Amino acid sequence: IIATSPSVVYEVLTARGGKLLIDNPAHLPNPSMLQEIREPIVKAYVLCPNENIGDILQLILEKRGQMEHTESLDTRRVMLHCELPLNEILVDFNDKIKSITRGYGSMDYEHAGYRPAKLVKLDLLVNGEPVDAFSTIVHKDRAEARGRQLAAKLKEVIPRQLYQVAIQAAIGGKIIARESVSALRKNVTAKCYGGDITRKRKLLEKQKEGKKRMKSIGKINIPQEAFIEVLKAQ
Repeated sequence: IIATSPSVVYEVLTARGGKLLIDNPAHLPNPSMLQEIREPIVKAYVLCPNENIGDILQLILEKRGQMEHTESLDTRRVMLHCELPLNEILVDFNDKIKSITRGYGSMDYEHAGYRPAKLVKLDLLVNGEPVDAFSTIVHKDRAEARGRQLAAKLKEVIPRQLYQVAIQAAIGGKIIARESVSALRKNVTAKCYGGDITRKRKLLEKQKEGKKRMKSIGKINIPQEAFIEVLKAQ
């Protein structure tokens, strides 16, 4: 079983006038073939205590939301009416509401159609190979920060190999962030007693060539936990 992001369906208008429905970032056409990407929008109704209004409003803005109006329910509670991109609320939005309000807040929402947005596909590459399960569609203004965040998170959770593992975040082929997992060190000269410098140098060169060969043909085994941690970071 491979963990994946919650599915969001985007409307994509192509440069040739066609329309596609994309629910997997890996299937998004090349940017040169795109005219416009539209994301699903929801009308959200957030119930919270009066004293938490400021923090909830800040959360809504962080999630690219737009406030419509507030509705006072009684002397202690208010209902916030707003619009939000569906992609921004699927993972942890409700959990954050619960945290801010100490469990007294809640949210409901309904779909409200599609809206054009400045969206791009963010890819994560491991040793130069894109990992489709890590691809995500993000707002252009936040893409670089998100790329750095995800690359750093992936560095934390990928097990070390016998060779260095390169982690890159890319948008449309442009590398925007890079991390690396250092190689496990193996002392190949441990059994070389005395001062035979020539033999030690040959062993180190042989180890270096072996690591190059493994890196060129090896596949990184990314554990399920790594997928889950990166999804949480998204």
